[in-house]
This record gives sequence, structure tokens and C-alpha cells, in this order.
Amino acid sequence: MSITLFAIFLAATVAAGATGMLFPTGAWYKSLQKPAWTPPNWAFPVMWTTIYLLIAFAGARVAPLDGNTFAMAFWALQIALNTLWTPVFFGARRVKGALVIIVALWLAILGATITHFQLDLWAGLAFVPYLAWVTIATALNLSILRLNPGQKPLELHKLP
Repeated sequence: MSITLFAIFLAATVAAGATGMLFPTGAWYKSLQKPAWTPPNWAFPVMWTTIYLLIAFAGARVAPLDGNTFAMAFWALQIALNTLWTPVFFGARRVKGALVIIVALWLAILGATITHFQLDLWAGLAFVPYLAWVTIATALNLSILRLNPGQKPLELHKLP
């Protein structure tokens, strides 16, 4: 595995993860009704750090391989959707819109998992915790939507 490729993929995951700093959970998220099985707050940075390292590893292993077209396309799609979810959920507070994005993200991760497995066992295995975590996150997004039916999105001011 190329250290340079790993660094490039890691930079992409760090950029995606930076949206968490730009759009923190804050008082709005704390005020929402959440299911009893919601993971503790400390679990989120631990899981996301681990996941970002693993998928950077997976991308770096598969990028130089022949026949990687679909794997790299799914890798790009999942990181783009991953980056988009946080500002929609926490920034715009559009829980329904975020649910659409996270379902598409789950499908992209499934595609990445399958196509990475087809090329490299370790790269495929590296996506499994991500798929599991986003399965939980999708259920949490849906539960928050159901438990907070009157929740209004943040009103974005129109530019003059």
C-alpha cells in the first residue's frame, strides 16, 4: 500500500469529518427526543475516527489495482454523501432531507463494500464497520424524525 495514496484518501476523510466541527451538535440536537438506544456521545468521535482511518486504508489498497473503476466511484460517492449529511442534519436541521441522504449513503457504502471485497479482502473488511455504523445512524435519523414530528428546519435567510 502506498503511503502517498493513504495520505490522499485520509485527507478526503479528514475533510468530510471537518463538517462535524463546522456544524456541531449543539443545543438543538440535545433538545431532540431520541430513542433509548442512542449511542453515548463519546462513541461518535471514536467510531468516526476509526471509520475514516479504515476507509482511507481501503481506498489506498484498491486505487492502484486494475478493475477498480466501480470501487473508486463508490468510494467517491460515499465520501461526498458523508460530507453532505452533517450540514443538512445539524446545519439546516432538515431531518427528512438528511434521512434521504443517509439512505443514499448507506447504499453507496454497500456498493463500496461489495466492490472493494471483489478486489481486496482487507479493503472490503475495512468497510464493514462503516456499514454497521451507518445502519445505526440511519435508524437513529429515522427515529429522531418519528419522535420529533413538529421539528422545523432552520430558516435560512434569503440573500438580498
